[in-house]
Amino acid sequence: MKWASVLERMEGKPSLPELNWPQAVESLADQLENQLGGKPDFLLAFISPDYKKYFEEIASALRLRLQPAAFLGCTAGGIVGGGEEVEQQSALTLTGAILPGVNFKTFHITNDALPDLDDAPDSWEKLMQIESAEKPSFLLLCDPFSFKVDSFIQGLDYAFPKLIKLGGLASGGHKAGENRLICDDKVFRSGLVGVALTGNIQVESVVAQGCRAIGKPSRVTKCDRNLLYELDGKPAVNVLRDAIERLSDREQKLAKDAIFLGVAMNEFQDKFVDGDFLVRNIFGIEPMSGALLVGEVLRSERTVQFHIRDAATSRDDLRAMLKRYVDRFGSSARGALLFSCLGRGQHLYGEANHDSDCFRDFLGDIPIGGFFCNGEIGPVGDSTFLHGYTSSFGIFKEKE
Repeated sequence: MKWASVLERMEGKPSLPELNWPQAVESLADQLENQLGGKPDFLLAFISPDYKKYFEEIASALRLRLQPAAFLGCTAGGIVGGGEEVEQQSALTLTGAILPGVNFKTFHITNDALPDLDDAPDSWEKLMQIESAEKPSFLLLCDPFSFKVDSFIQGLDYAFPKLIKLGGLASGGHKAGENRLICDDKVFRSGLVGVALTGNIQVESVVAQGCRAIGKPSRVTKCDRNLLYELDGKPAVNVLRDAIERLSDREQKLAKDAIFLGVAMNEFQDKFVDGDFLVRNIFGIEPMSGALLVGEVLRSERTVQFHIRDAATSRDDLRAMLKRYVDRFGSSARGALLFSCLGRGQHLYGEANHDSDCFRDFLGDIPIGGFFCNGEIGPVGDSTFLHGYTSSFGIFKEKE
């Protein structure tokens, strides 16, 4: 198994995209082949949105030049590759891998093909044309304006439990039809594309939500779907106010704009630490009842805890999650993908390449590619979720 990642910045090149993309494609393909020592079996391309007019031509040229067995990609408002994170700039990046003993099943799915969530698991296996017994790992790229990704990943979890599903929502478009998705020899403007990987490949994940818990864990004692009324028999808004009042002055100012609710993923733990919660937005207070409006469907007796986020918290959380991964699995990875939120990067940290550099601090200088997403797909506990403000890493190694 061998991975490589290359990036071509287009800033300062000829101003007309039709004049510079052919040279960029040839340069990237040459670099990728040189690093791999051959053509890739698996190829990922992430392309800044100012090239969407030429997206089909670029995708076709890459496929003809590199002849991958499986080829995925999408438009990306920010790009990760070649050791860099390039944001709000014109660029193209390729990540490729030679994967002996690995099988690929690519797919493009639209809403009208989705089974009902109460259908049997075999209806989802039929949709994906692969059985759970084969233990596939899924990489997913989705258009956020045209596909019910929450329903899809919920169905995948039902039919393929405890198996890895990772990916991101295409960025760079602002309405339906503006994003582009590559699946082998076709380019789509809607739906979801992806690949199921089986055989001699192990895919692991690190999902850093970038938050720190405040206050103490509480039990939901009254709720109605997204409305949280009471915690431990007290008005939820009062519990939140008490948690904020115990913070420093700086953190209290932060909490005005960056307060979240963490929902515990394992109810049977005696003690909770950062990373044990699914972090969800708090959108505000429902004026009639005073309930908190939360970005998650809640149920009574669930354990929750309030969280805050800033650059320092996000940095500490990422390092803690990567250390936890290395302590458990070691650092024998051969390649990696990063699906990071558009709200992270320089916007959050005030510096370039933060998450990629942090990753290399723990796992070494392995090739890493990816993009800045409109939403990130990755597991917390044994379930898969669509996240925001998250960095979701896929880590690849051989089984044997």
